Formats: sequence, C-alpha cells, structure tokens
Amino acid sequence: MHDSSPNFLSPRTIPQTAKDRLRVLFIAKNAGWTGDLHPQDGNHAIYHRETRETLEAIGLDLMVAQTPEILFDPPGDIDFVFPLLNRAGYFNSEMLVPLLCERAGLAYLGASPILRGLADDKHLAKRAAAAAGAPTAPWAVFRKGAPLDLDALPPAERYVVKPNNSSASWGVRDASSREEVAAAVREIHEDSANGGQDAIVEPFLEGSDVEVPVVTIDGEPRILPLLIFRQSDPSHLRTYFEKRDLVERETKYSLEAFTDPEISRQIAALTAKVWGEYRPFDYGRFEFRVNEATGEMNFLELNLNCNLWSQKVFGRAARMAGWSHEQLIETILAEGLVRHGLL
Repeated sequence: MHDSSPNFLSPRTIPQTAKDRLRVLFIAKNAGWTGDLHPQDGNHAIYHRETRETLEAIGLDLMVAQTPEILFDPPGDIDFVFPLLNRAGYFNSEMLVPLLCERAGLAYLGASPILRGLADDKHLAKRAAAAAGAPTAPWAVFRKGAPLDLDALPPAERYVVKPNNSSASWGVRDASSREEVAAAVREIHEDSANGGQDAIVEPFLEGSDVEVPVVTIDGEPRILPLLIFRQSDPSHLRTYFEKRDLVERETKYSLEAFTDPEISRQIAALTAKVWGEYRPFDYGRFEFRVNEATGEMNFLELNLNCNLWSQKVFGRAARMAGWSHEQLIETILAEGLVRHGLL
C-alpha cells in the first residue's frame, strides 16, 4: 500500500549546480570497504560500500570517513553529512554523529539527536507508539545499573530478550523462565564488547514482521510499498547472524510484498500516528508484528537512518514503487538538503 499520487511517484533530483557547489561527507563504519561479506559485520559492509558507490554515481563531491573523529574538528569545506554510523560498539553511539554535527553547525541527514535517541530506545519508542494509539505487546525494560526487578515482567510462556538499543536483532535471545530472563539480562548488561547495554524483555509473538518504509517527499512522510518477512516457521526467532548472512538460516523466510488490503490500511494509519513523534526524520522503517491467521498486529520498533541496501526492505520497496536504487538515495538526500536550506 502506498500513496499513488503523481507527486509521490516522482523521485527528487539534485541539480548539477548543487552537486558542483556542495561537498557531502559520507560517514559509515565500512565506508571504505571494497570486498564482499565482512567477517563480523556481514552484509552490512556490502551495504556501506554500495551506498558510497551510489553517492559517487550520483555525481556528488564526496568525502568519505569511517569514524566520527573527522567531526571533532571538521574540515571547513563540508556542507552536509550523510551518516550511517549507527552501531559503533558503545552505548548510545547512534546519537554521537548528529550531536557532533550540531556542535559544528553542520547540516546532516536524518532526525535530531534527541529524536534518534527516542527512536533507538525501544522502551521509549513503545511508550510513544502506545501514547499515539498503536497496539503494542506488554514489555519490561531493565536499565544497566538499576535493580533487576523481575516482578516487572509481563506474563508469558516464552520471552524475547534483547539490548534495548539493538539493530538487526543484535544480541537477541529467548527465555522460558524468570531465571533464564535474569541470566540473559545480566549477559546484556555485562557485554563489555559492546559497552554494556540496557535490556528489554517482551513476550514472543508468533507471526511475521511487516515492514513499513517511509520517505519524505516535499516535506511530508510517504509510505512506500509494504513488505513482509514471511517465515515458514512463525515460532522461529531470527538472529543477528541470520540477518547479516553470517550463518545458514535455520528456517526459511522470504521478503515479499505485503498485499492484504485491510491490514495494510490499518498499519498505514497506525504508522502515520506514530511518525508524528519523530518529524522531521527524512526516512525510517517502522515495524509491526502481524499474525496473519488472527489479524492481530503490534508495533515492534522503528529504525531512523535505517538500512538502505538495495537487497533489503527499502531497496525492494523502491523498486516496487518504480524507482531505481540510485533514485531512492538521491531523493532522500535531496529532501535533506532542501530541509536544511541547501537546495
């Protein structure tokens, strides 16, 4: 389901004069990657490489960096920052680049630091979604350093435990008892390799994830075609390693168009309610868990500055809307430039 108005179907372009005038800094952990699967980051490195190559193909005056240090004392010729440095191995790292851009007075793509924090904190995002009227499953958050009060757990036979700020199901695991939940939460709190994280726990919901990719067109959020990760085993918990193609998938699933008209309509309406908390955000992916047998749907999370790889949700949704991948990236970038008064 998507807005089929002519305005929606027309991708934005950046005038050649602006391409000649503006210097764009692309910053991503694997921005300089030239290979295929990365031994730790898997296909994420391919995604960063592809994004860099796409920005180069658009014809931008592009500077590339792989760490935030370039923004500590940024070069004076940077006009705009395209940041994909979301998971840098320390707590709340997704907020650092936007904060450094604000400190330096640099325009950048995506939401402000405080909105990035609101979106990436799954507990706060669920609270915002519930306040906006979107159904969510019950959950409990366990902050690192706070007492581990298991009485906060909602009743369930099976739980999902994960870092409260994770992406791509990094650190996700399941548990079937209070003791297993406590052990999993402590492991997340004590994960020194990733700076130690808060943990969120919620009942496992059978079903598949419906993905809602949203881009900004002429200042208004618009929903691209919806997709669904349909699993052959709805009880399977997908892991980070599966999503990054670092292991063989334990169960078959497919990313395909979601065509149920009534559920699509409901999800689009709920997404529009939720995104009001985050504008302006330029682009983002909203996610709902849907049980197709019962029609039950629950808001799960959202990812601003999300994955734009051509093989993932955004790339496929763009093709379904009639856009090339290059047009998708240029449209998102053009909207950000317009919002900051650079076009």
